[in-house]
This record gives sequence, structure tokens and C-alpha cells, in this order.
Amino acid sequence: MDFARVLDMVAQFLDVGGFRYGVVGSFGLHAYGIDRATADVDLVVDEQAQRPLVARLESLGYETLQVSAGYSNHVHPLPAMGRLDFIYLDAPTADLLFAAGTRLVLPGVRAVAVPRPEHLAALKVLAMKNDPSRTLREMADIQALLELPGVDENEIRGYFEQHGLRERFDDIRRAMGSDDH
Repeated sequence: MDFARVLDMVAQFLDVGGFRYGVVGSFGLHAYGIDRATADVDLVVDEQAQRPLVARLESLGYETLQVSAGYSNHVHPLPAMGRLDFIYLDAPTADLLFAAGTRLVLPGVRAVAVPRPEHLAALKVLAMKNDPSRTLREMADIQALLELPGVDENEIRGYFEQHGLRERFDDIRRAMGSDDH
């Protein structure tokens, strides 16, 4: 997949529409120095972008694999165009996430918004809750986020508690050599 080309194409469309967006998933992690292999691009986007974005992607040859109020997944038959996964944020969530995020330059890619590490962790907790088969991978990523300097561990713990997964947070802390939190 030509990540830079695909991200630039999507970003240009979202910029013209005035929609806020940011990278999450492996690219979000990479912005903080955490490397994980990926075969897709994951983005958070204003929920108002969903209908025009899905139509635009389909006009470019992407097949929509799934679409719901909060998510959509798309794949192109050309490997260079790859797979795109979107998380659509309601206004209050988007305001919180985009106000606190930062713009980072990813190697070979345009400057793009990346949520705070705590918000990346929140998305990963939600992914674990929605698809338990992702638990081990997401926990490893959250552990790496917790190891970043200045990360608010209490905020991340709160996301686990909010979704009824506190024991998973405790598992991560034990793996890090500390279970006093």
C-alpha cells in the first residue's frame, strides 16, 4: 500500500470539506515512536464526513466492506490503494479529541493530526471491548503507550473501568512490573 499517496488523497478530500480527521492505529502509534506493522490506514473523522466520504471512496473504486453509525471499512482492488478504516466521532468526542491532539509529521507523509496517547489508548480499549480477539495486540500497544513519558496513567485506567475491563489494565501493569496502581 502506498500509505503516503492514500493518506494524502483522503486528507485532501476531508480538508476541502472542512472535516476534522486524524490518524490512529499503527500510524498514530508510529507518531509516538511505537512501531507496529500495518496493512491499512485507520483514521478518526467527524461523523458528518461519513456519507460524502463513503461516496467519494466508492467513486475511486473502493469497495465498502462495512458501514455503521460509528465505523466504515473500505478496500481497493489495487494493492497500492489498500484498505481504509474510519471511526466517526460525534461532535463532543471530536471536540475533545481534536482540541487535545497534536499535528505531527509522519515520515514520508503530510502533517496530520494524531490524538494524544491517552486517546489512542481509549480507542484501543474500545476495540478490545468490541472484538475480544484483538485483546492481546491492543494490550501490547496500550502497554507501549503507558511507557511514554508524561502519559496520564489514571486517565487510561479510567477508560478501562468505563468499559468494564479494569482487570485487563491490571494485567498490563503486572506485565510492566508494577501492580500497585
